[in-house]
Amino acid sequence: MSGDESSTKSRARVTLHDVAREAGVSKSTVSRMLDERLPSSASPKARKVQEVARRLGYVRDVSAASLRRGSTGTIGVIVPRLTDTVMAMFYEEVSKAAAREGRFAIVATTDDNPDASRKAAEMLIRRGVDGLILTTARENDHFADELRDWGIPFVFALRHNGSSAASVGDDQLGGYLATRHLIDLGHRRIGIIAGPDYATSSLGRLSGYLQALEEAGIDKEPELVVPSSFSIESGETAADALLALSEPPTAIFAINDNTAIGSMSAIARKGLSVPNDISLVGYNDIPIVSHLPVPMTTVRVPFDRVAEVALQLLFDEQIPKSIHKITPSLIPRKSTKGV
Repeated sequence: MSGDESSTKSRARVTLHDVAREAGVSKSTVSRMLDERLPSSASPKARKVQEVARRLGYVRDVSAASLRRGSTGTIGVIVPRLTDTVMAMFYEEVSKAAAREGRFAIVATTDDNPDASRKAAEMLIRRGVDGLILTTARENDHFADELRDWGIPFVFALRHNGSSAASVGDDQLGGYLATRHLIDLGHRRIGIIAGPDYATSSLGRLSGYLQALEEAGIDKEPELVVPSSFSIESGETAADALLALSEPPTAIFAINDNTAIGSMSAIARKGLSVPNDISLVGYNDIPIVSHLPVPMTTVRVPFDRVAEVALQLLFDEQIPKSIHKITPSLIPRKSTKGV
């Protein structure tokens, strides 16, 4: 065997994994940095990857790269509705994260209807998307099995089905932080607008609420747990039910900012005020809540990070295909005060 032949075979054995390990980055980052079809980058990370690739003698396998990337460079994102600010914010973050990888995200809405979710997925697959990000998961739903049968890469985001790969906020921790904040302010009778029982996001926040009560030695009172959807209108209806109790709560934790805004409306209609009569905590930190007449205490979810992890789950072979929980944080504002 000639020296040239030996050198070629040696170079062929250098893989993306070898370059990634040496450079200390993910395989998807190496693939992106070395893809001639994408805009070149002069960042320190890009220069390091390129230097390592040259030093190791990496030669890009064009046919394999094409298979890995798919034929369209597009990602399908399925959301219940874009009128929900949370879903619009998340889609924007997915779009930005995808663009950084030379991909394009397209969205389909389903009104949170399982049949519509299936139709949306079928439509996006027919259009040749390289993968799907779905925010419409339901606990114990079998839709994931159908997606696997179709052979399309997919990941859940914001909500999960209990078993498939997902990028979500740590909803139990968030629910705990919100409720613990109210307990620390001296509240003992805390109502929760609990959301729908099919969504792991609301179930997780309810679990965090119950955990905080138990830790503080406060008994759970079923009348203080009121189900809802994720809408402003349902928050108003649920708050009406809490305010109609013979002993109304001194504080309300709403499962998201929309239901918290609805609660604020119901409280005002009763001639009460936030926070003087009732403290109020929302969830997600959508932009409007910091600009309300009474800026709202809420739990912030880092949607940019949720989006980044969702994309990694789709395309990075090294990241574990499990449920990844992103840490939220409490943002105290003027809608809560001590009793």
